[in-house]
Amino acid sequence: MHGMKKLVAFVAAAALLGGATSARAELVDKVAAVVNRDVIALSEVQQRAAPEVSRLNDPDPRKRAEQRAQLMKTALDTLIGEKLMEAEITEMGISATEGEVDELVNDVRKQNNITDPAQFEQVLVAEGLTMTTYRDMLRKRILRDRLLRMKVGPKVKVTEEDLKAAYNQYARAESEDMEVHARHILVAVDPKATEEQVAAARKKAEGIAQEARREGMDFSALARARSEGPSAADGGDLGWFKRGVMVQAFEKVAFNLKDGDVSEPVRTNFGWHILKVEERRSVAATTYEEMRPKLEGKLLQEKTDKFLDQYVTELKQKASIDVKM
Repeated sequence: MHGMKKLVAFVAAAALLGGATSARAELVDKVAAVVNRDVIALSEVQQRAAPEVSRLNDPDPRKRAEQRAQLMKTALDTLIGEKLMEAEITEMGISATEGEVDELVNDVRKQNNITDPAQFEQVLVAEGLTMTTYRDMLRKRILRDRLLRMKVGPKVKVTEEDLKAAYNQYARAESEDMEVHARHILVAVDPKATEEQVAAARKKAEGIAQEARREGMDFSALARARSEGPSAADGGDLGWFKRGVMVQAFEKVAFNLKDGDVSEPVRTNFGWHILKVEERRSVAATTYEEMRPKLEGKLLQEKTDKFLDQYVTELKQKASIDVKM
């Protein structure tokens, strides 16, 4: 249910719209900004910023207040852009049918594996929405997508040259990457262990490391005999791994060891590890054909965002905007 709620919230956020406020609330609501003749209420800004504001966790209250103010400013800026786009939509006579809204609602339901419409309404209520306000959000999203397809779409082109350049950049970064094949022996340390216990385990690990460096010592046999980790049965084998997979302290040692070398004990949450790198190899970059659709999607999104920003900036320059927040 929690994941489901999040997705509904995400669609609400993606719809870039706040819910409606009641007429009575509007009478006592403060005005955050006036865009041409449209009013943006402070409650709309608070509603838009709420998901991000709820995630703020800086212990310093002053910093938290600064971050909240910044989020409110960003939310207001987004709402101003939306108001201006709504005016353009009206002026150009862009419309959406109820059937198209139905289709989008059904898509969201399917993504969340909800077959029962009543259950879907309950999820919306838990998010502080009604079906009416939610449909309104989706309708506005369809209209805005249409406007952008007309205004921004023709400018967004991704050429084969763009894709090749992006691929070359990706391949360069990827081909410098290595992956290593390592084994380890773990001397387990309880998370609640005292300093003395930690030190004693380290001493034991240092002894094992010296043993592992002896001429002709079979590290995997030693791991089977001495390791206290689940990989002991496999001779401490960790298989092949790239950067970004293992704990940082562990990774740093693994990628700096020479093939065949045995490390000093490395501390992680599990205890002390003695590491041996068996071999390393450079990672072959994914082919252009495989990467092309992913790169195309990424470049299209980047270019769309860029032109959308330009378009909204132009609308703002032509508008009369009075910020009161």
